[in-house]
Amino acid sequence: MKSDIHPKYQDTTFICACGAKYIAGSTIGEEFQTEICSACHPFYTGKQKLIDTSGRVDKFMAKMKKAQEIASKKKSKKAKEEGEDSTEKTAEENTEKASE
Repeated sequence: MKSDIHPKYQDTTFICACGAKYIAGSTIGEEFQTEICSACHPFYTGKQKLIDTSGRVDKFMAKMKKAQEIASKKKSKKAKEEGEDSTEKTAEENTEKASE
């Protein structure tokens, strides 16, 4: 077996943003910083942290309202154009009927 080709396995201290420290075996180094662990993760703690999603929801609702307004404007414009076309056809039909 070749020597010095395998990574060095050592005890690594995993440090969470909440301050919790865990020691485990790893090849990544002596210390490793992590953002979340079992001490602060909502799944393990049973507590939910509120994330600012209200701004996202409001933004989405505003976008949907604007889209509906645009769709209704297009629909009314299309109906108005079709109404003009039908009156033109009716006038043409009346002219043809009168000439017969």
